[in-house]
Amino acid sequence: MLILGIETATQQVGVAVGGHEGVLASFHAARNRRHAETLVPGIEFICTQARIDLSEISVVAVDVGPGLFTGLRVGVATGKTLAHALRVPMIGVSSLDLLAFPVRFTHKLIVAVIDARRGEVFYAFYRQVPGGVQRVTEYQVGTPDDLASELLASGEDCLLVGDGALRYSEHFEDVARLEVTEQGLAHPSASSLVQLAHARALREQFVHSWELAPLYLRKPDAEINWERAR
Repeated sequence: MLILGIETATQQVGVAVGGHEGVLASFHAARNRRHAETLVPGIEFICTQARIDLSEISVVAVDVGPGLFTGLRVGVATGKTLAHALRVPMIGVSSLDLLAFPVRFTHKLIVAVIDARRGEVFYAFYRQVPGGVQRVTEYQVGTPDDLASELLASGEDCLLVGDGALRYSEHFEDVARLEVTEQGLAHPSASSLVQLAHARALREQFVHSWELAPLYLRKPDAEINWERAR
């Protein structure tokens, strides 16, 4: 079983391919948010590097958000098109789950934080469990100060991961027992997407392409601007 992973929820574009042998090839780029122009060449590149043909793909996995509206729209639409053309099922994974997965070995409370723009962040809390992490809160959107208040109330050792944690790090300076991860973990990883999707594929947790929908948490910026203008 080969899984194609497409990740476009933030300013980074990522694609990866893999299966029971692990991740065979991956590609990530985070410059100028050129999702539409970067995604298809990225898919072609990893197929070449892994020495596979696109027709060999068994499952298409996509990051469903939350994240930037344009990026999510490009990634989800591309994934649906490929899944329909290849006649294969899909798996959707949240961007916040993808952020938490690489730091799954910590015993601290994991807080995945994505920059939502407009002075807000998308976030969720996770705890380590055997084999990975488990989300212990709903996916949320709020201000960095809202998140800082929740962290203070928890009273726990916390590990913040994601570009939102880095951008608004000064808002968390008064929170004791807190650590923010490095820039290298700032964006969701397509490699993590393939790994998490493979585990779900073994449990046959598939969806049809027409059933998969992005997780936005709030209205697109264009719609917000239009309502304010009115």
